[in-house]
Amino acid sequence: MSVGAYIFGCSGLELSDVEKDFFSEVNPWGFILFSRNIESRSQVQSLTTQLRKCVGRNIPILIDQEGGRVQRMRAPHWSEYLPALDQINVTGSNAARSMYLRSRLIAFDLREVGIDVNCAPVADILKPNTHPVLANRCYGTNVGKVVEISRAVAEGLLDGGVLPVLKHIPGYGGAMVDGHEKLPYVKADINTLREADFLPFKLLADLPMSMTAHITYSTIDTLPATISKKMITIIRKDIKFKNLLITDDISMGALTGSISKRAELSIKAGCDIVLHCNGQLTEMIDVANACGSLSEQSEKRSEFVLSRRKPVRETNVDEFRSEFIDLMNVLSDE
Repeated sequence: MSVGAYIFGCSGLELSDVEKDFFSEVNPWGFILFSRNIESRSQVQSLTTQLRKCVGRNIPILIDQEGGRVQRMRAPHWSEYLPALDQINVTGSNAARSMYLRSRLIAFDLREVGIDVNCAPVADILKPNTHPVLANRCYGTNVGKVVEISRAVAEGLLDGGVLPVLKHIPGYGGAMVDGHEKLPYVKADINTLREADFLPFKLLADLPMSMTAHITYSTIDTLPATISKKMITIIRKDIKFKNLLITDDISMGALTGSISKRAELSIKAGCDIVLHCNGQLTEMIDVANACGSLSEQSEKRSEFVLSRRKPVRETNVDEFRSEFIDLMNVLSDE
C-alpha cells in the first residue's frame, strides 16, 4: 500500500474506532503527539502501539520535546528542562556537551514510550526583535555557536535512537509576530539572509529531516516559504538541503485559505510531506485527498531517512543523567 504524503495528529489519549479505520485506510507517513495525547508512560506506550498497529508497520511517531516551554511530556512522569537559551547561557563553554546530554536523556524518555522522532534542533538565529514565542528556544545570535549546539542536539537524539527534525528552514529568527497567529514578514535582502538566517541550515544540511518556516521573505516572494516554489528552490539549491522536507503545521494562523488548499500548495511548492497537527478528522480527510501519496523522489528521501533510524548505543543512561546534573549544579554554584 502506498504511503501518504502527510503526518497526522490524533484527538485524545487513545484511538477511537473511527480514527483507527481512517488511519488504516489513508496510511500516513507518520503521526505526531501533543499534550492532549499525553498522560502517563503506560498510556503513551499503549497509544504508540495502537498507532503502529492500525497501519501495520513501524511508522515514525513524532513529538516536540525541545525542553523549556515546548515539551509535551512533563513532570511528574518525565524530566523537565530549562529553555534552551537559558541552559546554554548557564553552561557557557560546556553548552554543547550539556545540550548533547539533555538530548540523549530526552531520547531515552521518547524511545521508552515508542516515540522515535523529535522536532529539534532549533537552528534559527536569535535577533533583537525575535518574537518571544521563539526567542528562548533559540541557541544564540552567532552562526557558529548555533550550528555547534544544533549538531550536539541532533547527535544526542541520533545516539539515543531518535531522528531529529531541523527547524525552521530557511530561518525563523526574523519573525516579529507569532506564526501560530499570523504571518511574519522579513524584509532583509537575499545576500543578508544567506550570511545569517540561511547559513546554519546550509551547514546542517546533512541532517535527515527539516521543517519549513511559515514566514514570508518579501524581497524574494510574496508567499510564505512553506508554499513558495521560489523559497523551496532556495532550500534545495542554495541551502543544499536534499533530504526529507516537511511543513510546519499547516493549521497555523500564518497560512490562509482552506486546509485542502494549504496542503495542495505545500506539495506543489516542493515539500515532501504535509504536517497537520490538530487531530480534526474532517480536516485530515481533506489533507489526505489534497496530498495523495509520496512522490517517487519523496519516497527515496523517506527511505534514506528511515535508514538513519538505528538502535540505541549501549550505555547506562544513569551515567548521562548524573553527568548532566553534576554539570548543571557545578555551573549553577559558580
